[in-house]
Amino acid sequence: MFQFKQFSIEDDRCAMKVGTDAVLLGAWVDVSKAKKILDVGTGCGIIALMLAQRTDEDVRIDAIEIEKQDAIQALENSNQSTWAKRIKVTHQSLQGFKGTESFDLIVSNPPYFINSQLPPSIDRAKARHTHSLSYQELIDHSTRLLKNEGRLAVVLPYIEGKDFVNLASIRGLICVRQLAFYSRREKPQERWLFEFTFIPQTMVAEQMILHGEGETWSPEYKALTKSFYLKL
Repeated sequence: MFQFKQFSIEDDRCAMKVGTDAVLLGAWVDVSKAKKILDVGTGCGIIALMLAQRTDEDVRIDAIEIEKQDAIQALENSNQSTWAKRIKVTHQSLQGFKGTESFDLIVSNPPYFINSQLPPSIDRAKARHTHSLSYQELIDHSTRLLKNEGRLAVVLPYIEGKDFVNLASIRGLICVRQLAFYSRREKPQERWLFEFTFIPQTMVAEQMILHGEGETWSPEYKALTKSFYLKL
């Protein structure tokens, strides 16, 4: 179990476990104008719960997950939280998802291995590889489900992130926020966090390093995640 300040997460039956990527996206994404949110590939439900903590009582969150055991555990995690009535967990692919209304915000920590060898676990393969949800499909269905002023936010590896920006631009999605994320100052960039919208805006570009000295988290990462981690 992962115990956060306002909720707890069980992920023992999930293909993908709680990780830094999900925590980053859940803490970083702009939720200021979002009243209806879609979490694509919710896994254990951590991002949906983080967004519920960060938003008002009238905000509704749909969390969809293609892997059945993950969806079941995400529902259990949601039901044990104080925001159960605001989060709807569905065992559903994005490709087959029919929203009753458009979304202000779509978030996803999507599959990102494109050409690498599949892991032995079928469930883990679905969670980590783009075979079940390609970047093009994520972009296409996000444009289908977003409001005109809505936003799409994702976290991706460095190389795949640059490809994603190009694909998104073809569908009219403009990158308006980006965070370059490094585990350590001396190492190459590992992740991108992006926010896209249909409406042209001046892009805000930032960077963040996870570790400062030794294993100590940097002040910037602590500031971003202090509402969630118990030890901060």
